[in-house]
Amino acid sequence: MNSMNDATTNNGDEPEDPESHLQEVVDDVDPDSATEEDPLTLDPTQDPSLFGLREISSLASWSVSTHKPSCGVDALRNLNPTQFWQSDGPQPHLLTIHFFKLVKIVKIRVYLDFLLDESYTPTKMQFWGGTGMYDLVPFYEWRGEEPRGWVDVDLEGVGVGGKAELRAFVVQVRVLENHQNGKDTHVRAVQVFAQDDKTRKSRVPVANEDGKGTNGVEESEAVGMEEPDWMQDPEIR
Repeated sequence: MNSMNDATTNNGDEPEDPESHLQEVVDDVDPDSATEEDPLTLDPTQDPSLFGLREISSLASWSVSTHKPSCGVDALRNLNPTQFWQSDGPQPHLLTIHFFKLVKIVKIRVYLDFLLDESYTPTKMQFWGGTGMYDLVPFYEWRGEEPRGWVDVDLEGVGVGGKAELRAFVVQVRVLENHQNGKDTHVRAVQVFAQDDKTRKSRVPVANEDGKGTNGVEESEAVGMEEPDWMQDPEIR
């Protein structure tokens, strides 16, 4: 059985609830100043390091092998870090992300917090991918102790020609071990990204009749590229 240590006390009388404290801090966070360095920020649109990437989780159906009441897929996909997926069964604990079309994934990350979850924290995870449930193959295994924050999945060499990308319909996360041999697990977020071709701009010269811009130097404007088919909204046939 997983066990959480007794919370520390402020004055010896009332225990401090770490979840309540975290919620208070989250409520005070200014979203405009959020970055990946801030462990309370789960919104990818507020993370400047993700410029040029598009979070594509909405293009897939999500399922988990087991979960406690109110701690399933909805909690896992919620951007509030006080919510999480909690399993309720034997290991391995499985999260399956099934996309409606073939996607080219360039980044996967998982949010874990040992300070809050202790023995519920994963220490060994495997990542599998394929075109369906019957041809999944492992492409990465992660091991760690006391993680806190985003854990990046290494995609180096996964794609054709050694590219750092994964082409798949299905991605599956398997939690194999927890801290201190804990039974159930806590995962607070999983995000999947593809290249956002709308942010890839080509530069073409734009000039006045004298060949110069309004400030006396050559100017250019951004011309957006068309969105590729695999990044468009899925068609249900």
